[in-house]
Amino acid sequence: MNRYHIIEEVHMAGKPLKIMLMLVFFALLGGCSDPLDDAIANLTQTNNNKLKTLERQLDDKQVRNAVLISEYGKLLEQSRPELAPLIKNLVRDATTQGAMYQGLANRVKDSQVASNFVTKDEQAQEMTNLGEALNPVLFNDALSDVVNVLADMSNGALARVNALSQAQSQQANGSEDFGVGSQLVGNPNYGTWNTNSNGMSFWEWYGMYALISNITSPISYDRWGRYRGYSYYNDYGRYRYSSPKQRKKHRDVWNKTSKKFSTGSHYSTPYSKSRVGSSRLSRQSTQAKTAAGKGFSSNNRFKQTRSRSSYANNSSFRNSRSTTSRGSRRGK
Repeated sequence: MNRYHIIEEVHMAGKPLKIMLMLVFFALLGGCSDPLDDAIANLTQTNNNKLKTLERQLDDKQVRNAVLISEYGKLLEQSRPELAPLIKNLVRDATTQGAMYQGLANRVKDSQVASNFVTKDEQAQEMTNLGEALNPVLFNDALSDVVNVLADMSNGALARVNALSQAQSQQANGSEDFGVGSQLVGNPNYGTWNTNSNGMSFWEWYGMYALISNITSPISYDRWGRYRGYSYYNDYGRYRYSSPKQRKKHRDVWNKTSKKFSTGSHYSTPYSKSRVGSSRLSRQSTQAKTAAGKGFSSNNRFKQTRSRSSYANNSSFRNSRSTTSRGSRRGK
C-alpha cells in the first residue's frame, strides 16, 4: 500500500481516527520529557523520605550528638542556672523542634515551588544540597557546633566533640576568642548580620538566643571575617545548612564590607581559607563535595563540577589528628 492510499484511508476514516492519531502523537511527545524535570521529581520524593527518616531518628534518640546535647543541657542547668532559658533553647536542637531541623523542613517545602527559583538548575542544586543536609550522619556532625557551645559554657567541665580545644584552635588558626557561642556566628539558623547607622555589620542573635549577647562581646563582620575560628557550619556545612537566599544575604554583607577596603588592604571572604579544628568527623563530612558548586547545566546536567570560586569552594579541608575526651565530663 503506497502513501497515497494511506492518506486516503485516514481521510475516509473520519474524525475518530484523526483524534486517535492526535492522542498517539501527544503521548509520544509527552515521552520526550526534560531529564531535569525527572531529576527534580525524584529529588522531591527522596528528600521528603529523608526528612521523615531524620525525624524518626531524632525522636528515637538515634542521633548521637542530639543525645549528647540533651545530656549536656541537664548538667548545665544545674551548674549554670542563670543561663537556663538559653540552655533550653539550645537543647531544643536535639529535637525536631530545633532551629536546624525546622530550617531544613521549611527548605524542603520551599524547594518544591518552582517559582522560588530563576532556573531549574538552581532548584535541582538546592534539592541536592538538602539531600546531603538531611543525611543523619551529616546532621549529627552539624550538631557538633551546638554541643561545643554548651561545652564552652561549662568552662571546661564538659568536653568538646569533633573539634580541637579552644586554645588549640586559636593557636592553629591565629583566630580570636569571640566568646561563647562563636561557633554559631554566621549560621542563619541562629542569627543574622545587621548593619548599624555607621554602615558596619554586626552579628545579631535571634530572640531565643539573645542571651548569648550577655555573656560575649559584640561581633563585627569585618573582624570576624579575618579572625574567625573553626566551626562545622562555616568550614563544612554552609551550603547544606543554609538556603540560597540566606547565602545571597551573606554575600551581600561581604560585598558591602569589602568595598570599605577597596582603597586599602584587600579584604578576603571569611571562607577564603578553611580553618583547622575538626577532629573525628564522619567520613561523609570529610569527603562531601559542595553540592551548590555542582551544576545541573543545560549542556551536561548530571555531571557534577566543582566551583573555582573561593566563596563557593567548601570541599578541601585539613583535618587534625588530635582528639578530645570521649566522656561527657572532662577530667581535671
